[in-house]
Parts: sequence; structure tokens; C-alpha cells
Amino acid sequence: MEEQRYARQIVIPKIGAEGQARLRESRVLVVGAGGLGSPILLYLAAAGIGTLGIADNDQVNESNLNRQVLYTTQDLGRSKALAAVQRVRALNPNVRAIPYEERVLRENAPQLLPEYDLVVEASDNLETKALMNELCVRAGLPLVWGAVTRFDGQMGTYIPGHGCRACIFPKVPEPGTYPTPAELGILGAVAGVIGAWEAVEAVKVLLDIGQPFVDQILIWDGLSATCDLVQFDREPACPVCGGG
Repeated sequence: MEEQRYARQIVIPKIGAEGQARLRESRVLVVGAGGLGSPILLYLAAAGIGTLGIADNDQVNESNLNRQVLYTTQDLGRSKALAAVQRVRALNPNVRAIPYEERVLRENAPQLLPEYDLVVEASDNLETKALMNELCVRAGLPLVWGAVTRFDGQMGTYIPGHGCRACIFPKVPEPGTYPTPAELGILGAVAGVIGAWEAVEAVKVLLDIGQPFVDQILIWDGLSATCDLVQFDREPACPVCGGG
């Protein structure tokens, strides 16, 4: 049964039966079950990731539905974490999906993060992105992160031994000093593009294949259909990783 479900992946030389078995044993925490988290969770579940943790303390509202394709109109008012788990289990009952109806904070991270092999950050605010970067660096845990707005998106990957997000974004703006996603707007499909890219990156990191986006940031412009890679060096004075 499992061979049939994953047949199109197993036939890929860089995955094969051994790689599929590694995915089945992998544990991934997705922080944020919104516009980015929706495609990430759907594709990782479909790929056969053995355990998916889903952390989100929000509820589904109608303005989410243009981009958060995990949910339907019938989910309005429901916990995103619980609704997402239900959808993931319906897509692939082989996946162990665990809901966390809470934010990942400094207080609960020491107990939560060691349960996972990789964190995929899919939040909609800079504070959470900076915090997840710091927590993953401290825990020595790989991190794939992404961000979207309007027609644009960006993403990157931290792996221990490489530069972290704070090497290029050392200061986090104070809440209220930068436009919110609600103010800027977002085309739903843009979140789909970057979220799918994050899912591909997560599989690459878990299987140790290809070239992950370490020490660089991918910047995608949907209007011009262009991609740029911005390289950066580990910063010896980085407030988070110290260049290590």
C-alpha cells in the first residue's frame, strides 16, 4: 500500500526506498498553519513525513480563505491547529499529525524542539521569524523559513555550521513599526509558491540531497517572474550564531 502511495517518489534515484523510509522516520515541526503553512503541510504529508507537528494558536476566519488552502468555509471559527491536523490525516492517515494550539515561545521551546529533526517556519510576522531562528540555532536544529507579501516571496535555510537569518537581518523591527500582512495584502498563489518551495527544501534537508539555500536568500518576484539568490557570509558578530 505504501509503495503505491509513494511510487512516484520512490522511483526518483535520489529518494528511492531508502529515502522514503527516512522520510517516514522524520519528524518536522511546522510553525504557522496559514498561507505558507497550508502548502507546506499538504506537501509534506503527501510526501510521507512520519510525524508532523503543527503549531498555531489562531482560529480560521473568512479572510484566510484566499490563501490558506488547508481550510474550507465549514472550518470558520475552528482552531487552525486542529483543523489542519484533521486535513493532514484525511490526506495521509500514515502521518502522525500533532496539534499545538499555542505559539512556540522561549518557555516551551526547550521541551518541544528536541522532539523534532527540522523546523519549517511559516509565520506572518518578523518577531516569530527572528525567534524561531534564535531557538533553532540554540538547539542546533535545521530551520527552513519563508516570507511572502503581495506578489513577492523569499526563503532561506539554516543548518548548523552555516550563517543564520540574523546574520543578514540582525535587528527585528518593533511590532507596529512595519506594515502587517493585512495592510500589505497577499495574492494567495504567492504563498503557495513559496510554501511549496519550503516543502521541497525540507525534503532536501531531511534526505541530505541537493544544495540547500544555506548562506543565501532566495528572492522571488511573481510579477516579473524572476528569482535572485542573495549570498551572505556568516557574521562573526552575529547576535545569534556568532558566526558559528
